[in-house]
Amino acid sequence: MNIDKAVLAFAGCVVLVSLALGWLVSPYWFLLTAFAGLNMLQASFTGFCPAALVFRKLGLRSGNAFS
Repeated sequence: MNIDKAVLAFAGCVVLVSLALGWLVSPYWFLLTAFAGLNMLQASFTGFCPAALVFRKLGLRSGNAFS
């Protein structure tokens, strides 16, 4: 798995978990969904993603988006 796929998988998991928690626990969890969306949007313009830095330090190989 490369960094790009790991970032997409992580973002998808965050969105799905926060939606489930927002539905089952408290609507405030939907703020985490909004944060994930905003982070994905800014990463598409700037190329900076904190999760990509973490995955790089974990030893995943670079992809096309986050090299």
